[in-house]
Order: sequence, then structure tokens, then C-alpha cells
Amino acid sequence: MTPIVSIIMGSTSDMPVMEKAMAFLNEQKIPFEVNALSAHRTPEAVEDFAKNAAQRGIKVIIAAAGMAAALPGVIAASTTLPVIGVPIKGSVLDGMDALYSILQMPPGIPVATVAINGAMNAAILAMQILALSDADIAVRFADYKASLCKKIEKANKELAEVKYEYKV
Repeated sequence: MTPIVSIIMGSTSDMPVMEKAMAFLNEQKIPFEVNALSAHRTPEAVEDFAKNAAQRGIKVIIAAAGMAAALPGVIAASTTLPVIGVPIKGSVLDGMDALYSILQMPPGIPVATVAINGAMNAAILAMQILALSDADIAVRFADYKASLCKKIEKANKELAEVKYEYKV
């Protein structure tokens, strides 16, 4: 099986956040790979990865980074593939530094950016992108979206059963 999504994180300390993306892609039967690469500590490896990702069959890259958060932008600068950035909450500025670093890309080098620690939404966006050119993934994505509606309908039925003296 060849991966079509690549999850890259600046450090394995990002794993607790990125596990949500991995679990979602796994649930949706989307082949993915996971690597740790640092824009600052392994710049040559990052550039090599980005330049060769498409040749290896990767279609979407999810790149997580905290603090200066250069990784998503450095990858986007060296590939034609869509890059989704996940800002990781750090200890000093609560992830705002990473968020702004990923959002503020120069013209021509876009990085789609999700919320701080928003790995799940990054995986969902990756699936949505893949669904544009893969009918099987499109059907699974439509099923996933329908399941969200069913989950809320179920929650509302359960809430209707909650009893309080003044609940109407």
C-alpha cells in the first residue's frame, strides 16, 4: 500500500496532537505515512522530502509545527502539493506564534491552516481534497459528513429525555 497523505511533524513531542489525524485517516482507510522532520535541525531532509513527495505518490501533506512553525512553509516552498499546516500549542504563547507563522505565508506559497492543535480538521480537509479526484474517498467523505448529522440528532433525542423540574 502506498501512502497518499504524509503527516510531518517537527518533533515527536507533537504526537499527542497529531494522533487525532492519524486515527481519522486510519478510520477512513486512507493510506498515510508519518515522519518527524525539522525545518531548522534537518533542513536538507525537509527539502528532499518536499521535492520528492509527489513522485512517491503523496497527494496531500499535513505539516505540524510549534513555536516559529517554519516546517509547513518550507515544505510548501519546495512542492506543488497542497500543504495543510497544524499549529501546535507551545508553552510560551499558547500556539499563537505557530498560528501566525503558518498563516502569514508570502504570495505564491500558500499553506492551508487549521486551528491550533487542529489535527483532526487537517485530516478531514485532506480527505476532502482527496475526494475531488477519488470517487471511493468521495463516498466515504459523504458518509462521514452524514454521520455528523446523525450524531447531533441522537444527542438531541437524548437531551429531550433529560428531566428537570423547570425544563420545558
